[in-house]
Amino acid sequence: MTADAAATPVSLDDEAVLLVGHGSRREKSNEQVRELAAAVEERLGVPTDAGFLELAEPSIDEAIAGLAASVSRVTVVQLSLFAASHVKNDVPLAVEQARSSHPDLTIHNGAHLGVHPAIVDLLDDRAATVEAELGLDRTADDLTVVLCARGSSDPDANSDAHKLARLLYEGRAFDHVETSFIGVTEPLLEDTLHTVAKRRPDGVVVLPYMLGDGVLTQRIRDRADAFDEEYPYVDAAAGDPLGTDSRLLDVLGDRWQEARTDSVEMSCDTCKYKVELDGYEEDVGGARAMLRALTHQETHADRENVDDEPHAHDAPEKHVAVCTNQTCAADGSAAVLERLRQAERDSEACDARVTRSSCLGRCGEGPMIAVYPDGVWYGGVGEDDAERIVSSHLDRDRIVSELVDQTLSQ
Repeated sequence: MTADAAATPVSLDDEAVLLVGHGSRREKSNEQVRELAAAVEERLGVPTDAGFLELAEPSIDEAIAGLAASVSRVTVVQLSLFAASHVKNDVPLAVEQARSSHPDLTIHNGAHLGVHPAIVDLLDDRAATVEAELGLDRTADDLTVVLCARGSSDPDANSDAHKLARLLYEGRAFDHVETSFIGVTEPLLEDTLHTVAKRRPDGVVVLPYMLGDGVLTQRIRDRADAFDEEYPYVDAAAGDPLGTDSRLLDVLGDRWQEARTDSVEMSCDTCKYKVELDGYEEDVGGARAMLRALTHQETHADRENVDDEPHAHDAPEKHVAVCTNQTCAADGSAAVLERLRQAERDSEACDARVTRSSCLGRCGEGPMIAVYPDGVWYGGVGEDDAERIVSSHLDRDRIVSELVDQTLSQ
């Protein structure tokens, strides 16, 4: 945390956090983002929702719209590992569009996770786990670590991957720590592994520098397994991605504090959109960056079926508002909100959007839930009631009568 951020306290009242993940075709990866959002809320004591750049719901604008009804300030915290086009173009564009749609809402945009001591420590533990599985000891055996990142067309982002690998090497007993990528740029993982094999190490630990167990993480595991079979004299295996390790909360907490106190610092001196770098001269200029972001946004407009042609979202059949104001929050509305969202995602029949709401004016009778356009308000809702509301009311239009607090005429 920067000194300025620590010295500039800002009230937590009337504030929320939006944790923005990339989005994946694998729902398991999306669930990890939602788990992290819940953990951030518990750690910071600030309402926290999850939103996605592409491939998953809700989108950034939908998530901000859901928060706008209950708070006046939202801090966007990004789960991007490095500062490539998503961080520099796509998320800022979505934030600017949200600011135009909600002029009374203050929105702070945070930086990417970047290079952080907590991440280096986490990677060291991931390596130690694989090391133990292979029956090796870095202090006695010749052990090489290959850090494999996604790969980007942005040289600034790729250089951070190399920096992270170097920090992992410094002060530790690894014989080598190499940097590789699973796509887009070089050196590719397969080539790096073949080069490493020439040194005939006792073992190779491949670390997927990914957040979730998505398609690319599995591809890294497959490459490591293939290498292990091809070179029987080298024991090799891949580790787990970062996942939802609690150390990520340290990083996210720092990025949140930087953003909400306007202390965000980006690596502008090596940004290809601002500085003419060899081989990237055509990328210089804000207009090019904006055009790329607008095109990318349109390409991924369809989040329900990513294999179809992109199209705009239809409005959901129902809107469920959960009061998360002080009284209802004390009664457990945050847990009810998360259980509703989980049940909605698990349901094949439900077509609803579940969002937070400001005070619904029924203090002392909560947690309160309002279902529109039906005009049905439920009171005293517990976690176990959430699934009933989804399976009965949202799935089959059957009101859960014993929970009804009041109904409003349409």
